[in-house]
Amino acid sequence: MKQDLPFQLSKDRSFFESLGDWMGDVLYDELPEKGFECRDEQIFMAYQIENALKEKSVLFAEAGVGTGKTIAYLLPSISYARYTGKPVLIACADETLIEQLVKEAGDIFKLQNYLDVKIDVRLAKSRDQYLCLKRLEEAQKDGDNDYFLEEIEDQVPDFVYSHSSLQKIYPYGERSQYPGVSDEDWQKVNYHPTQQCMVCDVRNRCGQTIHRQNYRESTDLIICSHEFLMEHIWTKESRVREGQLPLLPEVSMIVLDEGHLLEFAAQKALTYEIQSETLVRLLERVMVDGVREKTLNLMEILQEVHDEIFGLLRKNSSSDESERMAIEKSDTLTQSCKKAIRITDDLLEEFVFESELYTIPEYELRMVEEFLEQYAFSLRLFTEKGDGVEWLEIIDGHETLIIMPRLVTDILQEKLFTTKLPIVFSSATLAIEKDFTYIADSLGIDDFQSFSVASPFDYEEVMKIKAHPIEQTDKNERVLELLEDEQQTLILFKSKAAMEQFRLSTFSTEGIVFEGDRELSTIVKEFQNGAFKTLCSYHLWEGLDLPENALTRVIIYDLPFPPVDPLFDAKRKFSNNAFEEVELPFMLLRLQQGIGRLIRTSNDHGEIHLLLNPEEAALENRFSAILPTQINN
Repeated sequence: MKQDLPFQLSKDRSFFESLGDWMGDVLYDELPEKGFECRDEQIFMAYQIENALKEKSVLFAEAGVGTGKTIAYLLPSISYARYTGKPVLIACADETLIEQLVKEAGDIFKLQNYLDVKIDVRLAKSRDQYLCLKRLEEAQKDGDNDYFLEEIEDQVPDFVYSHSSLQKIYPYGERSQYPGVSDEDWQKVNYHPTQQCMVCDVRNRCGQTIHRQNYRESTDLIICSHEFLMEHIWTKESRVREGQLPLLPEVSMIVLDEGHLLEFAAQKALTYEIQSETLVRLLERVMVDGVREKTLNLMEILQEVHDEIFGLLRKNSSSDESERMAIEKSDTLTQSCKKAIRITDDLLEEFVFESELYTIPEYELRMVEEFLEQYAFSLRLFTEKGDGVEWLEIIDGHETLIIMPRLVTDILQEKLFTTKLPIVFSSATLAIEKDFTYIADSLGIDDFQSFSVASPFDYEEVMKIKAHPIEQTDKNERVLELLEDEQQTLILFKSKAAMEQFRLSTFSTEGIVFEGDRELSTIVKEFQNGAFKTLCSYHLWEGLDLPENALTRVIIYDLPFPPVDPLFDAKRKFSNNAFEEVELPFMLLRLQQGIGRLIRTSNDHGEIHLLLNPEEAALENRFSAILPTQINN
């Protein structure tokens, strides 16, 4: 149902003129009367977004910390959604930041209370953020780790297993509902791409299905992650062809919060993965009594060749500091992959005959057929000489072959940036010294509007930045020395591997919690409430919003240069000057984001500590200009 605009329209004034008047009243009068600061930077941003809506253009809106970016884009967004009758999509950097945006006492919550406007906001999470009833059932049969299954089972609603038509159906099964379940255990029961939802017998009672129906009905705002938006864009046409609804409904506008991270999300959504154990596990499910001998023989041969491929991948892969292991494609490896493709094609033909015999349950057969089609397609990409990037990585404890496109600019341009949909990139770090060329080129955007406004905070008064020139081997000891002065401290690492190395080489981690120990948004809430003093993370360079004494110190363990891995190696290879075009811009943007975690409101204060090994210390003159205040050595 279309909702009323928060202001009156008249015949002699256009929607945009009325919107401008209303935003002026809210930002100059109504919110300041409720205790909000009247910020020129916020007002400027709101009117720049209004102009982007009017011209249906792409806007890079770089506004420093404390500008009030969220309110600046919420006011025009809610109004535009109601004017067009289609919701506005807000895409955050990851799933954790979705929760941050809708938390109690957040900006959406405040606008509802202070403006007396009911905002219809609903979350659209990535598929792996939902419980899969089929995989839960499998985990229950295995009988392992009952302690985490109990927490999940207790929260499955009665209507899932009861067939009474009078029961109320409501959304359930989100990752955030199970704060005590570790990431490792969650991977055993969440949605997996091999699941065949279209032929699942509990599909209509599945939490993911119910959530999809729920957020489609939003009249104002739908909030998702960058990755889920990209998955929607890439799969939209194929889902429609197959008679399925797209993952997201039609929207009137897109806001890309922390929009500087969109490129990697786009690449990841186009990525193909082959996990070492998935093929074996799925084929075992269809090796049932009554299957023809020829089919069984092909399945056994395929398993042998599959094992051979992963043996060669292990032999031909190498890694330095990254979790992504570069692969050297030998002739033997390529020939093994081509052999697996031929066997897979033959096996798919045999499954046509098996389907007519009804020996294999339809759900199991469809799941294996879908997987094998993608398996063969992925191996073809791997063996071709295209511009893809491939590596081996351990995901959920299993070796996984990743095939990712090097460039997504052409596809983004075609499917997103030429749609005449207003698109707003919002972040404190989109430009390098007010130049937006780096991000525009990386996304294939030729025509855009842009602006950059500084933070309203007096950083000289509220923030101290201290550099610690130090040998890399002495960094752990320096961290522990700093932690002796107990403050709410966030330690940021450039990668998961660097964080885990710190964990393993630190004798005492009492009072320190690491990302991945539990569900991340739960850890953040506990940290904000003072349940522990130190949080170690490699993801929270963006979006973390902990005001006042909830965070008073940030330790940057390493300068956040991109990792030495196949994806960034490809970027380096295709650049004229890898350091200037890839390494330095990435590091500068991410460093600004990390430092931006400390000061979130005018009442905040604290310290930034940069631990710099000799190579990093030598670059101080390259990053000092982007810091909000001078370094105190």
